[in-house]
Amino acid sequence: MVAKLKGEYGSGIEPLTHLGQNYMVVDRSLIPEILQVLRNEEEFDYCVDITAVHYPKREKQFDVVWVLYSFPRNERIRVTTRIVDGESLPSSVPIWATANWLEREVFDMFGIRFEGHPDLRRILLPEEFAAFPLRKDYPLQGRGERHNFPVLTRENA
Repeated sequence: MVAKLKGEYGSGIEPLTHLGQNYMVVDRSLIPEILQVLRNEEEFDYCVDITAVHYPKREKQFDVVWVLYSFPRNERIRVTTRIVDGESLPSSVPIWATANWLEREVFDMFGIRFEGHPDLRRILLPEEFAAFPLRKDYPLQGRGERHNFPVLTRENA
């Protein structure tokens, strides 16, 4: 399947296998089309997860990863694209409804925006939180955010 896609899309797809699992690194410009093909033609009907990995020393600092599952084929595939900090990606919510909260989590933790997302706002942290804690340049001890929030005790909770 990955070899077939490579034949159709050429250098925009790099098919790889690790420990028997197929995955591919896809050019950012091909992401919406590849995800649509995987959903409609290859029967990857469930978006298990969307996440990111931050590599601060690379030019394209972020890998954004879609983990997809096909119930009819009983098969998983990972689709990865690389982007620079500040670049956005097209939303995959029109393809899989489950992508809604998954993209919000990636936005909340990494600051990656998804164009066309119906409700892109923080999902885990308060709106006024100014940082993205899963970036590797985020300090391990935090930046003192805890001190900006009131302390809750049993008496005033």
